[in-house]
Amino acid sequence: MKVLIIGLGGVTNGGKTTLAEKLKNMLPNCDIISQDDFFKPESEVETDERGFKLYDVLDALYMDEMVKSIHSWMKNPGSSGVVIEEPQNMCDNLKNTDHVYILIVEGFLLYNYEPLNKLWNRRYFLTLPYEECKRRRSTRVYQPADTPGYFDGHVWPMYLKYKSELEENASNIVYLDGTKSQEELSSCVYSDIIQELKKLRE
Repeated sequence: MKVLIIGLGGVTNGGKTTLAEKLKNMLPNCDIISQDDFFKPESEVETDERGFKLYDVLDALYMDEMVKSIHSWMKNPGSSGVVIEEPQNMCDNLKNTDHVYILIVEGFLLYNYEPLNKLWNRRYFLTLPYEECKRRRSTRVYQPADTPGYFDGHVWPMYLKYKSELEENASNIVYLDGTKSQEELSSCVYSDIIQELKKLRE
């Protein structure tokens, strides 16, 4: 039994969750773990001197729990509730991939945490220009809600900080343009993952 661990990281509102769900429907034996499920409760998240809750940093997340979840999935991917069936539109050369299980891990801060960086087979990073990101963010409802100035004061600066750390330290990351259509993005990532699957099977 082989496993393929795919990272789908990047900017807030870049389309990570939608893309992960699309890929799950296109790929055999595929499961998703979402970083958003590991946020600490509001009471445990630090507040800065401006009154902003610091959600866009690693300390706002139970990262060790997230790593544990991925490891336990890797030990026993077949028991995770993944339905073992070929998606309808599966191309013939991918039949019989029952022995390869795919995990897509999606989140905004995946590649700046060392224990996770040992796990990836492929890493993707969605980007958006500032204006588009701010526009999309303003249409979303968060719990707790974004306070006035939060995007410019905390969210965007943290994204730029982590992205520049990434560019300095990480290689083999495929950058994706989040303004492209979901169809375009999913077909690009899908064909890339198919190549990885073929390599694994050889």
